[in-house]
Amino acid sequence: MELLLENAHAIVVQVMRKFEQNTEYANIIADHIIDCELRGLSYGGLARILSITERLQRTGNPTKLVEVVLETPTSARLRGHDNLGYVVGYKATELAISKAKETGIAIVGANETWYTGMLSYFAEMAAAEGMISIIASNCTAWVAPHNAVDGRFGTNPICFGFPSQDVPIIWDIGTSSIMHAEVMLAERLGQELDEGVAFDETGLPTRDPKSALAGAFAPWGGHKGAGLGMVVQMLGILAGSPIQPPDLADFGFLIIVTKSDSMMPEQKFREMISGYADFVRSARPMEGVVNNIRMPFQRSYNERELAKQKNTIEVADTVYQKLKKVIEN
Repeated sequence: MELLLENAHAIVVQVMRKFEQNTEYANIIADHIIDCELRGLSYGGLARILSITERLQRTGNPTKLVEVVLETPTSARLRGHDNLGYVVGYKATELAISKAKETGIAIVGANETWYTGMLSYFAEMAAAEGMISIIASNCTAWVAPHNAVDGRFGTNPICFGFPSQDVPIIWDIGTSSIMHAEVMLAERLGQELDEGVAFDETGLPTRDPKSALAGAFAPWGGHKGAGLGMVVQMLGILAGSPIQPPDLADFGFLIIVTKSDSMMPEQKFREMISGYADFVRSARPMEGVVNNIRMPFQRSYNERELAKQKNTIEVADTVYQKLKKVIEN
């Protein structure tokens, strides 16, 4: 079914207010969730709110606000107090940008959080200020190392962001073959997973989402993706997470931002990044490929612009009905 953007945003705010999020935090979460939907990432959109409410029903609502517990002119660490990663990541990014404006570079870590959402969301915040960013977030050990079948690190996204004269260049990837949110949505909608992305608890390949959640996901890109996933796990430890974060709790989030004018004038850097993007897009496509040479983030950006023009998003009816029940109850 189709929902007007303002109605979809209001639904998220209503749900989060039901779970005692203050108005500021509820709107930060809603902005992030709707941005997922606008980019065509429905598994991280309104459906994700159902997973969030299920988790909060099990563990209770956070009772404290995000706080700074360590700080220097160029660094800080935040304690999330079990607040959602959408909020904790936003607060960490705001602080990192503020510090980098003064010192040229900043690093901010955060722990005691969960579900950090799209790291590209935070990279776009930094790019809007003319800053380059490197962002990583670890999580529960759902992903097996290469040639293994037991989870030892999270889906562990990593992101790099660069400002340009137009659309920022943002590369944001998970280091697993499938994201946790995709598996949760597939289970909710009664869909099978693709071949080769998960193992059941006995170590055999599976396409069943429930079995995958009891087992492990495969890493993206074999040993290369597994190695990158381990790096993100260790960066999360630097941010304050335990070696093995428990189920949907105590993730680590780390962001590094720097002003481009630490190395060259910002405008020149933006021009060069845009020039490089043009150079990449000028590559000859493979036979049979049409108009598909693009820079990272371009697809998300284009989809969002089209969705904004429509002023609606498409939401699975089962997801909408369950959200209505949450609000009514």
